[in-house]
Amino acid sequence: MNIFRLAGDLLHLGSIFILIARLQQTRSCAGISFKTQCLYLIVFATRYLDVFLGVISLYNTLMKLFFLASAGYIVYLMRSPLKASYDKALDSFRVEFLLGGAAIFALVFPHKYTLLEILWSFSIYLEAVAIIPQLFQMTRTGEADNITSHYVFALGGYRALYLINWIYRYYTEDDYVDYISWVAGVVQTALYGDFFYIYFTRVLKGKTFKLPV
Repeated sequence: MNIFRLAGDLLHLGSIFILIARLQQTRSCAGISFKTQCLYLIVFATRYLDVFLGVISLYNTLMKLFFLASAGYIVYLMRSPLKASYDKALDSFRVEFLLGGAAIFALVFPHKYTLLEILWSFSIYLEAVAIIPQLFQMTRTGEADNITSHYVFALGGYRALYLINWIYRYYTEDDYVDYISWVAGVVQTALYGDFFYIYFTRVLKGKTFKLPV
């Protein structure tokens, strides 16, 4: 554990609290990609299976349980009580390509050739692209409310902090190498590039998130 990972974890937690608060307060999931939320649920379900095999640490276990439970709760909210506010026509990205691509990479380039490690690798590859349906939906509408923008920024910021965490660990820990997480993390952070630019130039200046015409 180091300050960069801790800050990244807190920002990740913050993104989830922001989204849940937004859904509960507005009683609407308009502008939120249900497909992205389903992908995150799959990410956590395949990555955190080891939580049922033993407790590594209290912090680690509680974080895993929270991510699993919160992802399931968000999907439930969007699928049941808030279903009427969901616009399926806007959330139209073909996620089977993301799922299939992640599965192929996990089988060809796993961390190790064991079931848990293949599933872990799958979750890493899938998380790298899970935000794409959300970004695609924002591209289609051309704008987003500020709370949704803060949610997406917190997700991107969490991953950017993890990149710094990996660099720190590389120079401070002996024999630390994790090519799968590194490559997937760089790809994931790069996907937020355009969003970060608009967020910093518009949202942080009190304007609404809106794509340039």
